[in-house]
Amino acid sequence: MFGISFSELLLVGLVALLVLGPERLPGAARTAGLWIGRLKRSFNAIKSEVEREIGAADIHGSVHNPLPLQRPSAQPPSPTEPPEQPQPPRAP
Repeated sequence: MFGISFSELLLVGLVALLVLGPERLPGAARTAGLWIGRLKRSFNAIKSEVEREIGAADIHGSVHNPLPLQRPSAQPPSPTEPPEQPQPPRAP
């Protein structure tokens, strides 16, 4: 994941054993595991929240800006006929 090989992990473990000692090493490992678990859960919660917000924004945008609908015509216009001109609005 981070490009750490087994030999590097073994070296870190040996240094931790020398620094902390055999009595405190299991407790330190347990504490580190708990903190890593909390960080993973926090990042996953943030990730799911962002994904939910992005999905909600996409849905919100598609509801408020729908694609223009085209009306199907009975038959396509012939190339010899000029296209229909829109009628100007009538004044009341």
